[in-house]
Parts: sequence; structure tokens; C-alpha cells
Amino acid sequence: MAGKRKNNPAGSTNGYRGDVLRVLGVLKVATTDQIQRIGAPHLSFRHADKETPSKQKQARTASHNGALSDMRKHGLSENGGSTETGDSLRNLTTKGLEAASYELRRPVTEMGSTARGAGSSGASHPTAVNETVIAMLRPKPNMAKLADDPPHVQAAAQAAVDASDGIGTIASHWTEVPLPATGTWNAPGKGGAQADLVLTAPQDQVPLLFIEVDNCHEIAEELADKLEKYARFFRRKVKDTDGKERPMWRTRWSAPDTWSGNRTHPPVLLVFNRIGERNPDRTVARLMDLTRHLWQGQRQKGFHVYDGKIPIIATGLKNLRKYGPDGPVFLRFGRDHMQPLREAIGNPRREAADARAREEAKAHQEEYQAQEYQAQVRRAAQEQAAKQAAEREARRPVCTGCGGRFIDERWAVAQVIDWGAPKDSHPHLCDDCKQRALATERQAAAKQEHQELVRRGAEQQSFQRLPHRPVCTECGATFTDERWKATERVGWGVSPEPNPTLCGDCDRRFVTDLQQAWSDEPRHEEQGQAVPEQKAGWLRRFQARALVGGFRHHAVTEEHVNVGEK
Repeated sequence: MAGKRKNNPAGSTNGYRGDVLRVLGVLKVATTDQIQRIGAPHLSFRHADKETPSKQKQARTASHNGALSDMRKHGLSENGGSTETGDSLRNLTTKGLEAASYELRRPVTEMGSTARGAGSSGASHPTAVNETVIAMLRPKPNMAKLADDPPHVQAAAQAAVDASDGIGTIASHWTEVPLPATGTWNAPGKGGAQADLVLTAPQDQVPLLFIEVDNCHEIAEELADKLEKYARFFRRKVKDTDGKERPMWRTRWSAPDTWSGNRTHPPVLLVFNRIGERNPDRTVARLMDLTRHLWQGQRQKGFHVYDGKIPIIATGLKNLRKYGPDGPVFLRFGRDHMQPLREAIGNPRREAADARAREEAKAHQEEYQAQEYQAQVRRAAQEQAAKQAAEREARRPVCTGCGGRFIDERWAVAQVIDWGAPKDSHPHLCDDCKQRALATERQAAAKQEHQELVRRGAEQQSFQRLPHRPVCTECGATFTDERWKATERVGWGVSPEPNPTLCGDCDRRFVTDLQQAWSDEPRHEEQGQAVPEQKAGWLRRFQARALVGGFRHHAVTEEHVNVGEK
């Protein structure tokens, strides 16, 4: 602890010394009050119970005063005079600027001068520039550092937190930046300008903004001349590291190629701090006329085009402090109403038209993509249908009769199956071949039916005939074909012959014997020769006796009938 006191007898901390380095590294010269409001805004809400504003200021700036005291002991800072109100001005030494470059992460060559002697005349302009930075930043207090403070302190701090936001951080600003129309960045030539303040805050939609602060001491012609120097600087081109020519300002700062839809130069903000004798309203009106060629755009359908022009905006420091960058306190040259800063430096009508054009283009693109997608779907469907049709044609059956392909109707009928078998009678033939086949089959069926009838008749006849050639029951001789045919049964199995079991010879002898038996005449030997003994079987003799007895019975019956009639 003793060692810390020896190195920093004022008892400052690293945090407060860092605040001093960051603020003075950007602003070059500032009061302790301004350093505290930027570096530790939560302190502005403490010590509200002090009797007078001066005692409140003394209490809330005590920590940073201690840091400046210790830094002055180490040769990092020095007193730079005082303001018209008696506040002490502080600035960094060359050694302090080098230390500030580490805090701001900037090259030492971009840190600028030490601003020594700036406070010899009260430093009214640097103070106004500092107040502009504070108004643009609108630093927010850290509520965690006020957790132990009274409720009214927390309420006041919370109101500041809830107010509109600022733009960028202290590291987003540069002061007293040369804009060489000739020469280089480090050795600018004559005819160039020097920007009071340069703001780069792309994270807050302000890629690049040049700020000029006027305490209402300069006339409109002087401001117009300064804006002409800005125009010369913006038009100047140099070779970049890739050997291509670019606007010189693009070799140090980055910004979109198009500014709010236009190829404009970076915007310039004029901040009027009304402490001089000039009326800013009259100055702005006169300045508009003098610089019309620098800012006036070309009217298009519904908006203006500002290619190659400088957006020039004007505002008052008092309104900027009160409303901040989001307040409608900015007047762009050529417009008749106040706007927030982001709208003032932009081109809302052009942006709206571009947005509509983008939406229309997007809609057209989506419609085109939808149509293209539908066309692709249709093409894919057609290709698929063609592929399926080709595959179907490849599967289409071919008639085995004529070799022609089936038509759809015939194919559908031929494919119908019932219980695993085709229903169609000729599934491998086309309609014409099927009809011919059916006709042929009908003819064949008719012929077959006729043959069947013939066969059946033959079978019936064959059934009526004996299955084997008959043998005579009398003599045992085999029937001749003529005798077999004569004894064949007809009708219901009745043979036309009276003796179908006798061969022809036996049948004739049977008839002869019958006749002799009928005549009832005895048989005699003829010409002295005896009649050879007949080998008559028992059947023949039985048949003969039966026939003779029948005939006799028949004769007696007829005789009796005849007698009765008589």
C-alpha cells in the first residue's frame, strides 16, 4: 500500500487514469468535468446532497483530479490553462499521447498534437467540440456502480439510462483531423481543411461523419469556403496499396460504396454553439445559397439522386444536448423539415423506393422461381411420364399370332385374372387374331362335335354289335362278315334275323327242317339212298319241336275259331 502511495500520492486508480488517457487522447484538451462525464458518467448522479453546484462538481471530479495529479507527476499530463468560466484545462504530453495510443489502440502517428497552449485564449472552440462529443455520445451510467446509492440517485441515473442512445464511443471520434487537398496525411499542403471532429460508428449506422463546430463567430462565406475545401478533399484521388486510384478519404476510413442508395461524398454536420454574435438561422439560410452546387440533388420520380454531392446537415448544440442524435433537430440542406441524424444524412425517399423496388424484384424473383420450379416439376413429370410410358410400351404384350402390339383396351382385358389364371381365353393374341382363333376353334369344335356325334353313333352301333365275331351255336363255325352283318342288332337290341345265333348254313337247314315239320310228311329215302343222319344238337331239336307244337296249336285255335263262326 505504501508503494502505491509513493507512486501515486494522490491515490488514483488505474481505471480513472485510463479514463483520462482515453478522453484526452481523443479531445487533446478538456476540463476535469468533461473527462468525468465521458469516462465515469455514474459519478454525475452522486453528491446531489451538496450545498452548491460547485461543491457537487468538486466532489464528483475528485477522483479524476487525483488521477491527473498523479499523471502530471509521471509526466503524462499537464495543465493547459483555463476556460472563461475558470475551469482548468488539461492536456497530455507527448509521453501521455503515446500512452493514450495504447488505450485507444491507435497508431501514434494518428494521435495528433499535444494541444499545448490551446487554453491560452480560453479554449472556447475546443470546449464546444468536447461538448459536441458528449452530446453525440450521451454516456450512460453504470447502474451496478450505483447499487449502494440512495433511491433518488438510482432513479435519476435510471432516467438517463432510459433516454435515447448516443452514437459510438469515445474511441469512435477523432479531433483536429487534417483533410489535405494537396500533400500527404502527415504533411498536408495548402488549400486543405481541418475537420473539428470525425465520427466513425458503423455499428450505429453512421459509417463516417465529419463535424464542424461553430461558436457563431464565422460568417456564411467563411463556412462556405471551408465546405469547398471539404469538396476538394472528397474529390481528390490517390493510388491505394493495390495500385488502383481511389478517393483519398477511402484510404483512411471505410464506408459503403453507395451512401443511402447514392454515390455521395461523406456527410458534413454543422453544429452551431450560439455564443457568438452571429444568428445561426441567417447563417444557415445564406450558406444554403452559397453551397447549393455542393448539396443539391437531381429530382427523380419520388426522390432525389445525390451522386457526387455532399449531404450537409445543420443543428444547434443546445438541441443536440437535449434530444441527442435520435431527436428531430437536424436540418439537411434542401429539405424543409427537421429529422433525426440518421435520416438526415440518408435519403429516406430513395431508400423507401429502393426497398419497394427490392420487394418487387424479390416478388418477381419468387414468382419467377415459383414458375421455374413449376416448369421444372412439369418437365420432371413429363420426363417421368415419358419414361413410364416407354417402360410401359416396353412391357406391352406382342401378339403371338401377327406380331403386333396390343392396344390398351386389349391389354387391360388380357391382364384380368381370376383365381390366379387369366380370364381371357387368348391372352397372348390381339383382337383380330383372337377372333380368327375363335372362328377356327368354333369350326374345329363343330367338326369335333360332328366327329363326336359320328363317333358316338359308331360307339352306339359298336355297342349293339357283339364285341367279337359270333360263333354258331349249332355247328360251332365262325360267322362270315355277311352273316354277322345280317344278324347285327338294331333298335333296342332286336336282331332282324329269327336265328341270330346260327350261321348261315345252320339257319338254312333250320328253316328246311321247319318246313318239313310243318308239312308233317315223313322223310323217305330218295333214289335208293338213305338220308344221312343229321347231327342236330339239342337246341335245334328243341327249337324245331317248339316251332312245330306252336304251329299245331295255332292251327287248332284257328280251326276252333272257324267252327265257332260257322
